[in-house]
Amino acid sequence: MCDDDIHPGLVTDPTVSRRGLALWTVAAAGLAAASAAGAQAKVVEKDVQVNTPDGVSDSALFYPEGRGTWPGVLLWPDIMGLRPVKREMGRRLASQGYVVLVVNPFYRSHTAPVMPGDINFGDPETRRTLMGYRQAMTNEGIDKDSVAYVAFLDAQKQTNRKAKVGVQGYCMGGPLSFRTAAAVPNRIGAVGSFHGGGLVTDQPSSPHLLIPKTNAEYLVAVAKNDDARAPNDKEVLKKAFADAGKKATVEVYPADHGWCVPGSQVYDPAAAEKAWAELSAMYKRALV
Repeated sequence: MCDDDIHPGLVTDPTVSRRGLALWTVAAAGLAAASAAGAQAKVVEKDVQVNTPDGVSDSALFYPEGRGTWPGVLLWPDIMGLRPVKREMGRRLASQGYVVLVVNPFYRSHTAPVMPGDINFGDPETRRTLMGYRQAMTNEGIDKDSVAYVAFLDAQKQTNRKAKVGVQGYCMGGPLSFRTAAAVPNRIGAVGSFHGGGLVTDQPSSPHLLIPKTNAEYLVAVAKNDDARAPNDKEVLKKAFADAGKKATVEVYPADHGWCVPGSQVYDPAAAEKAWAELSAMYKRALV
């Protein structure tokens, strides 16, 4: 789980408007031209309501324009939830040929965006509010949500139901992605965790203990400061993947926690593009 040590003063920048995010996409395409991560197709964007056993999740759906079907991808946001920058990530991924559902993980507590304007995780009151939203999500509830979100993707006429589904998450979304792979093992074929928090704990509910229950390939991109705090976690993960016979890449990036998210104070474009290229390559080979 994210805390103030991991997110010192992390903010979403209110100047990162839709125009600014579009410029980020163009810049990202330039940095990643060789990785085919740039915009490739016009994208349809819809606000959707996903029924779950615990209520209705207001989420965002993205898919390529035109006729055809594409693999589905579920995107779990970080502690700051569904907001413009996460929508842009969904839009960019959909342009590569996927049906992408970016969810509001905090629908039990608040509709998205869960806070107006910029979000300063270093502010104690803001932190208490967001952590309260996170604590309202039990493991049982997350598992039920995962089933509902994947079923929603599969119900879309644009989704290729013969292909496996991908799931990716940022910060708290990393462990949620592990849980999704275990909750829907027959559908999840690839898992991406980016600066995931709490992938290895000493509790029986630790996400890494779910690996044997899954049938997916994994990409685990670890922040250098997270690794400095818990240097053994990567070895635990590598052993868990090896023992379970799962194909996995566990790599420490030379960037701080939150580096993948444009608008954060620690955003690292080069490292973010490397992570995006690795994710794209995994999806291309695993979501078949």
